[in-house]
This record gives sequence, C-alpha cells and structure tokens, in this order.
Amino acid sequence: MAKAMPVLHAFEPDEVLAPGETLAEVLQDRHMTQSELSTRTGLSAKHVNQIINGAASISSDTALLLEKATGVRARVWNNLEAAYREHLSRKEERELLAKDIGWLKELPINYLAKKGLIRKSPDKTEVVRQVCEFFGVADKATWEAVWQKPTAYRRSKAFSSDPGAVAAWLRIGELESTEIESKEFSRDQLLDLLDEARSFTCDPEPSSWWPKLVDRFAEAGILVVAVPEVPGARVNGAARWIASDKALVQLSLRHKSSDIFWFTFFHELGHLIIHSKKDTFINDAGPHSGAEQEADAFASRTLIPSKFEPHLAELQTNADVREFAKEIGISPGIVVGRLQHDKRWPFNRGNDLKQKFVFIDE
Repeated sequence: MAKAMPVLHAFEPDEVLAPGETLAEVLQDRHMTQSELSTRTGLSAKHVNQIINGAASISSDTALLLEKATGVRARVWNNLEAAYREHLSRKEERELLAKDIGWLKELPINYLAKKGLIRKSPDKTEVVRQVCEFFGVADKATWEAVWQKPTAYRRSKAFSSDPGAVAAWLRIGELESTEIESKEFSRDQLLDLLDEARSFTCDPEPSSWWPKLVDRFAEAGILVVAVPEVPGARVNGAARWIASDKALVQLSLRHKSSDIFWFTFFHELGHLIIHSKKDTFINDAGPHSGAEQEADAFASRTLIPSKFEPHLAELQTNADVREFAKEIGISPGIVVGRLQHDKRWPFNRGNDLKQKFVFIDE
C-alpha cells in the first residue's frame, strides 16, 4: 500500500562566475574601458567598477542599459545575476545546514534511503538538505517546531518510540495522502459510514475492501493511508487534521493481526469524532489514559455495541465466536481479540480466526 517517491535534484555547479567577470570579458572583447561603459550607460564609474568586482548586483534596469552598450541581451545579464545570487544563497545555506549534521543521528537515514525517499551521500550536508526537503522544513529548528513540539502528540505515558522515526512515518503518510482526492470533512457522513466500515471487517480479501474503504472515507473528508512501520516508530496508527476540513488516518499494520488493525482504525476515527482538531493523536501499544482511553472506548462499543457485551461471557468455542460475529456483523477475529483483551480467553486461543495483514512489498 505504501510506495517510495522519487527524489530528483538538478545539477548544481560548485562554482558560478559573478556577472561582473563576464562583463569584464565582454568589455575586453569589445576593447571598451570601464570609463567608456560608464559614459555609454549613464552609470557612475564607481557603480560599473562595483559590478565588475562583484560588489554590486545587476538590476533589471541595469541589464537593459548593458544590453544597449554591449549588445549582450538583457536576459543574459539577468540570468547570470540570478544564477550567481542563487549560488551565493546555496553556499550560505550549506554553511548553516552543516551545523545540523549531528541531527542525522536522530533520524532513520538508512530506512529513508532504502525506500528511495532520500539519496545516500558521503556529503553529510547534502543529506541534511535532502532530509529538510523530505520533511518540508528549512532546518532542524523548524523541524522541531513542526514535528517535535511538546503538544503535538497525544499518546500513552509509556510511549517509548524514537521521535525521529515517528516523524518520518507521519511524513510518509502525509505525502502519500496527497494522492487521494477527497471532499470536505463531514462528521455526519463519518458517523453514517461506521456500519459500512464494520461490514468491511467480514471481507477476508483486503484487495477487495481496502480501495472501497479509502474511497468511501475520502468522500467524508478523511484520507486513509497504510504505511509500513518505520523501525523504531512503534506505533499502530495516528489521527490528525492536515487542514481545517481534511483529516488523515494513518495505519501501520505493526502487529499484522486483523483485530488490532480494525481496532486501531476505529480508535483513530474516534479521535476525529470526539477530540480537538489541534492535536495529533498517536496510538502505541502501551497502556492508554485520557483521550486515548476515550478513543479505545469508542472503538470497543462501535465494533461490539454495549447491548451485545453480556453475550461475550457465553462464548466458549470457535463455533460460538463465528455465530456471534455473524449475528452482529463483524469479523470473528475481532471478537477473539476482544475476548483475549478482556482476559476471557488466553492469548494463544482462537488466533486461527484472525487474519494476518501484510504489505505487498514485505
């Protein structure tokens, strides 16, 4: 479901001549002195000398004057000036990015390179630049403001994930979500979709229900993506708002078990229905509290409504589970997961009723 995105970069020369050096060569070819150029253009001799020595830039107006005096088109001077100024800016940028080389140790560089999201290079400053480009930020400081601010994530107190890995996983999901066309978010439409989403759990073939799920929720303004877990991320899923009218639900298949996948999916939907648009909610495997417990409760009662909960104590065999699951319209594996979670069944019992979900490229 997840795929690598190409990383393309244009050739960037190590050195770019200042326009003044080209102007000096043109004057020499035309046997024209700086003083004569000053007279022909109306520019001061000092200004001409500053251009020659790279101390002054060539404005668009000056380019037109040079065109008349030298016969070299204004766009040539403008292009030379733009290329030179860009070169100086990139040189200054490299000096600043070089200070962030240590940041690379905090990020899953090998994984990003393996997936084709960045290119490995012996030039660490270049890798820093690619990382910034991948995350859509200017530097490490802005990365921390966007991806690591203290209030960004609502998660369990036992959350022990690598922040760099989590940020990379979230960013991949964000990029993949741009390929999904969606409408504006509708809470009412989302609520109407819950029963249909429950019915998808009964379909044993993900290639059948996954495209339908993505399309149906996109109509409600919810982008749903599945992204393989980045090593060290240790997250099952996440929910966040990427715009005021657009939500993103991201799933990892970390545990590969169908019951955990579906519980996580409805858990994330719970955040969108119950909680603030200001937070990013990350669901890990640790004990939950606060908002995460509320999302857990929403997922539990959506998958197995409260009126059916008393019957869970009556389920003794796989056949009982199948019949109960059919009655309430969900996958038997989800029922087994609930029985195991409630400690009614041991964790080694009933697992043959669950499905195993994996990414195609794994």
